[in-house]
Amino acid sequence: MSSLEKSIVLPKGSDTFGAQILSAAKELGQLSKLKDHMAGEAKSLTPRQCAVMDVALDTIKQYFHAGGNGLKKAFLEKSPELSSLRHALSLYTQTTDTLIKTFVTTQHTQVHDGKGIRLTPSEKIQPSRGSGLEKQIGEVCVQLEMFTPPGNKERKVTVKVMGASDLKWQTSGMFRPFVEITMIGPQLSDKKRRFQTKSKNNSWSPKFNETFHFVLGNQDGLECYELQVCVKDYCFGRADRVVGLAVIQLRDITEKGNCACWCALGERIHMDDTGLTAMRILSQRSNDDVAKEFVRLKSETRSTEEGR
Repeated sequence: MSSLEKSIVLPKGSDTFGAQILSAAKELGQLSKLKDHMAGEAKSLTPRQCAVMDVALDTIKQYFHAGGNGLKKAFLEKSPELSSLRHALSLYTQTTDTLIKTFVTTQHTQVHDGKGIRLTPSEKIQPSRGSGLEKQIGEVCVQLEMFTPPGNKERKVTVKVMGASDLKWQTSGMFRPFVEITMIGPQLSDKKRRFQTKSKNNSWSPKFNETFHFVLGNQDGLECYELQVCVKDYCFGRADRVVGLAVIQLRDITEKGNCACWCALGERIHMDDTGLTAMRILSQRSNDDVAKEFVRLKSETRSTEEGR
């Protein structure tokens, strides 16, 4: 069953995608499993082939049960290998939008222990302390306003990036922090999903005060959407480096409608088995721009070259 999962259901993928999700696997102790998926060409199963896999599982169970002379059926049903394979098959044929929705609605503490986001009245914004993060990297302050028009119309989310505080970053060159914000959720393939502020020169507590507008679909509830906030160091002529990340799930602020919050930054995204499986499936969809963007976002980690 383990071989079926590695070689048929979630086969080896491209080096690029495999490398992107190694850091996520570290959090679950599944680094060796992902390394098995890092080389070669990715293959995809059709819905009919997935149905054949379901039949094959029943055949395998009957074989090892051997009419009562082999393994007990209860032992086979409780097998972690069978559970993992069934879970992968249940997610495999889902659309990219459905997989992303599954990820958002099941992953509740992606960056820290859940104490790192503090909602505050808009007129009085104070940094949160004692967020529970193992390593304090800094905080980002954002204001959010959600507008749901009457009728079956698209919803709007306005995000104002106020600033950052006490960023922990050391560099031999100029530090030019900026904030990248991305809306994640279903039915966004034809909408603007990412914005970024202007960079500030050599400021470890920069002020931005920039406003951005997101338009959401109306097919799914706000609990299916989240805002990923990433502070980066702008680097001319090479890739910008990640300072820290935070995630704001809209379900946490739906009742308030308008709010401001300080978000403690983490080094990487944390996920459970469901999140990791969704990532492994999406990483195979190299021709799907939304899937590629999602895997990139959830695979970003704090740069170690100079930041510490």
